[in-house]
Amino acid sequence: MDETTPPAHLNPLQRFGRDVKQVRLARKLTQKRLGQAAGYSEAYVSRVEAGKLLPRPSDKFAKGCDIAFGTGELFAGMLRRIDEGDHPSWFTPYLNLERKASRVLDYSANLVIGILQTKDYAGAIFRSSHPREEAEVIEGKVAARLSRRAVFELEAPPLLWVILHEACLRTVVGGADVMTGQLEYLLTAAESPHVKLQVMPFSAGAPAAHAKPFTLLRFTDAPTVLYTETRVGGRMHDSARTVASALDDYDLLRAHALSPDRSLSLIKTVSKEYRE
Repeated sequence: MDETTPPAHLNPLQRFGRDVKQVRLARKLTQKRLGQAAGYSEAYVSRVEAGKLLPRPSDKFAKGCDIAFGTGELFAGMLRRIDEGDHPSWFTPYLNLERKASRVLDYSANLVIGILQTKDYAGAIFRSSHPREEAEVIEGKVAARLSRRAVFELEAPPLLWVILHEACLRTVVGGADVMTGQLEYLLTAAESPHVKLQVMPFSAGAPAAHAKPFTLLRFTDAPTVLYTETRVGGRMHDSARTVASALDDYDLLRAHALSPDRSLSLIKTVSKEYRE
């Protein structure tokens, strides 16, 4: 883990690892010695401190750290709080930055961006991706997702500019009624001065076909950050070269997308198709 990476860019597992390392060094313990005290190898400690141990460090390790450091239940409690979050641990850094951004530029390829999802649409996604979870757990995840809209209630809310691939409109999530509600909500959201929507039509071809979903967070007093997701979680990128390339990609996508007015017309057309 890069020692210079700003704390806001660290996910909870990375912060856990950073804190383990800081206390270990303060106690003048080597990774090998901490591993012996907690019952794990030096390599295990190294991976924990780098935030690379997935899905997360064990409860036994956290308790071992507390015993070795004399920190009561500090690290065991940190691990519990990571587990209790309604958002995935790797998504928390993004949420922290989303609240501070002046502009959020998003390209969504298959599903509507979370902050613009309706309750029914989000619920259908979570039930599909977490088929074994209890209803209460799903409800908690949905509530957490909907709570992201609070960013628009800030004194200086960010400008959210979203490019939705046409596939987002035509991928049926939860049935026709759910899709109708979702598209109608997009039309309502677009009335806000803080939201701009464009649709990338299938006819745009290659520029959209080769683009993967990504989000750019721009700030008035800090460098732009790129956020991407894979099957194993999300990642923040702050490399100047990587961010510059993503900004170029976004400009290209924006140029090939329909204008905001034509985009809303297409959303209305597709919504009408779901009602028929």
